[in-house]
Amino acid sequence: MKLRSLRVENQPELMIIPMIDIIFFLLVFFMMSTLSMVQQQTIPVNLPQVTTAQQDKPSSINITVLENSSVMFNQEEIPLTLLAKRVNLELGKQSDTVFILRGDKQAAYGQVVAVLDELKQAGAHRVTVAVEKGR
Repeated sequence: MKLRSLRVENQPELMIIPMIDIIFFLLVFFMMSTLSMVQQQTIPVNLPQVTTAQQDKPSSINITVLENSSVMFNQEEIPLTLLAKRVNLELGKQSDTVFILRGDKQAAYGQVVAVLDELKQAGAHRVTVAVEKGR
């Protein structure tokens, strides 16, 4: 009986205070490291200009289907039959071009699908559909 009571007395205790200290230390560490990851632009620098600079982000082209089913390539109206040729020209200039398909709410659904089909047949792999965020 005496052996059993010794075992109970020698059980380790769970100290929660040091654990809380470690958690707060980790919290402060991650907060400080996150602040150092943010790019801060505090020093204004006038950069030199070059003529051979390349654009880092891919260019985007708006293709709009209006309410009357006419197709606009950026700001110019284009027939649906010539859309694939124009897309091929743009992909020849820059292969990672993003095409943004903007269809009017009142436009015929079939016309928007036809434009999307022409884009895919022309080899446009990066096509997004523009929408407005609802309330």
